[in-house]
Amino acid sequence: MAIGSFVALGDSFTEGLDDPRAGQEGYLGWADRFAGMLAAQRPGLRYANLAVRGKLLGQVAEEQIPRAIAMAPDLVSLAAGGNDLLRPRGDPDTLAEQFDEAVRTLLMAGCRVLVFTGFDPRFPVLRLIRGKVAAYNMHLRAIADRHQCLLVDLWSMRVLRDPHAWSADRLHLTPDAHQRVALRTCEVLGLPVAADWQEPWPLAEGIASSQARAWLAARRTDLRWARLHAAPWVARRVRGVSSGDGITPKRPELLPL
Repeated sequence: MAIGSFVALGDSFTEGLDDPRAGQEGYLGWADRFAGMLAAQRPGLRYANLAVRGKLLGQVAEEQIPRAIAMAPDLVSLAAGGNDLLRPRGDPDTLAEQFDEAVRTLLMAGCRVLVFTGFDPRFPVLRLIRGKVAAYNMHLRAIADRHQCLLVDLWSMRVLRDPHAWSADRLHLTPDAHQRVALRTCEVLGLPVAADWQEPWPLAEGIASSQARAWLAARRTDLRWARLHAAPWVARRVRGVSSGDGITPKRPELLPL
């Protein structure tokens, strides 16, 4: 598949949280990493990233897709809907209809579409939406199959079920996990890579001496997460604000890397 240009669409996952750029402001993330790997195989690759943290699927479709189509890229990645599912009224069937329409819009514009499923949420509290994510993913796989889209199935990536893959907020990937998603994306596109995304995580240091200590340590971590991450998220929902308010795309123009 000849790819001379790539545009990434979506929310914080594609913006790259929590994968900070070394010595610079902003984030790297799987999309930037994948674009770098792709450029190594396709010199002169042009790349844009329109993803913004906190965006809902409808906002991605309304704000990002028209801009992407205007750039006429060869490949567009679409990963969205996770923020909708975190809300009580987030319905996977309704979201799937919106997602299908977004994919068809991109395809009609002549873009090849790369689709991402949602992760398998395993942490306490987040497990409550596991059923909704699973149902949404079934729709996404069907959409990808129906429209012959490329598909990166994040749910099936067992390495992402390990705590090593997640930052302290339990919603965003660590730098190493972003790298693994980039490698998996290369695999889906048939690009050669020098590393294995399935490589086991290193063993944790200082294994707890008893199940009781391990349980207590986990509960302390849960309480810290609730105080530092869950409570602020709920407060934003109550105020009707988003983490993406005032944030602009980090790479708004389709330019060579």
